[in-house]
Amino acid sequence: MLWRRLRPPAVAAYAHRAMDQSETLPQTAHTHAVFEDGLLLECGVSLSQLVVAYRTYGTLNAARSNAVLVCHALTGDQYVAETHPITGRPGWWELAVGPGRPIDTDRCFVICANVLGGCMGSTGPRSPRDGATDGTPWGTDFPPVTIRDMVEAQRRLVEHLGISRLFAVIGGSMGGMQVLEWAASHPDMVFAAVPIAAAAYHSAQNIAFHEVGRQAIFADPDWQGGRYWASGRIPARGLAVARMAAHITYLSEEALTRKFGRRLRRAPDIKAGTTSLFGDMFEVESYLRHQGSTFVRRFDANSYLTITRAMDYFDLAAEHGDDLALAFRSTATRFCIISFSSDWLFPTAESRAIARALNRAAANVSFVEIASDKGHDAFLLDEPDFHRTLAGFLAGCAEHAGLA
Repeated sequence: MLWRRLRPPAVAAYAHRAMDQSETLPQTAHTHAVFEDGLLLECGVSLSQLVVAYRTYGTLNAARSNAVLVCHALTGDQYVAETHPITGRPGWWELAVGPGRPIDTDRCFVICANVLGGCMGSTGPRSPRDGATDGTPWGTDFPPVTIRDMVEAQRRLVEHLGISRLFAVIGGSMGGMQVLEWAASHPDMVFAAVPIAAAAYHSAQNIAFHEVGRQAIFADPDWQGGRYWASGRIPARGLAVARMAAHITYLSEEALTRKFGRRLRRAPDIKAGTTSLFGDMFEVESYLRHQGSTFVRRFDANSYLTITRAMDYFDLAAEHGDDLALAFRSTATRFCIISFSSDWLFPTAESRAIARALNRAAANVSFVEIASDKGHDAFLLDEPDFHRTLAGFLAGCAEHAGLA
């Protein structure tokens, strides 16, 4: 694997001035565990201290056998099923996690940790750098991390909570990558694994979309070589554009058409010169700008760079002689692979490849493609067939695990 630090190239300043640069990500206290012995990363750098921020829901049973680890996606965090402390919005997976939900907190003890490199309390670019006595953050000097590094930080947390084996590890998108890494690296700790809308490697197309977002951040004059925090500002315009470009990939053409079509916010008279050429003419434009402006209030640009790069590095087969089946050799974990028919970011073919590899490894695997026109984000939305599939698989696993 090639390791290198991300360095901003000399690029032209992005001219759009729609975002307020004075708003920095607020400081918020998070529930966390501190590991004073740190963590050795795949790149060879040792973090002298590891902090993992997390949330839990439900009650751990006496046998400590009902723990479910939920792994969040790129722009998610640990606030799965409760009001977010910064945005005030509902938890990002309240449709799936909670009492009576597919991941039932009346029966399961649910854990979700902010990933290593994140900006919601876990060690990342906003954390004080090793050796800094004045609290100076890592910024762009934060070492590159991988999906495996994220999983190792989660493993430390799980063991800290007194849990030796997880009933299930579940996640979508980048969370699904973490699920696969968990099953490959720690099969004895995972009874059931549910990777959703995921892949065993990040495709060239997805890497390309990430690079567009990174270049947008670099092009923002408030990027300041990654030291924007020193002046109390953020590269909000660049980060907003990165979010807008990424968000398009999370939706399908059908979903965009159904939600917005070519509807105008107002009826412009371009010939009369009464409407700005670059005003909010179309509803879809307004929607994307809203997505961008709200994102910069809860996410750190350096964390975005770190985490997107971790996704780009991910290639589970490459770590096992380019044979994905070897990653799951002799596994006893039960798998349910779930994809969505309109997901073009992580298309069904990539989920099928995982299922075929698991079959070659003689694993216990189910594969389901959910018919949906909602695109990649379908796993976050009200999708009854998906919820029934998830609930049914977990109920069956609970019966085999003696939890029913």
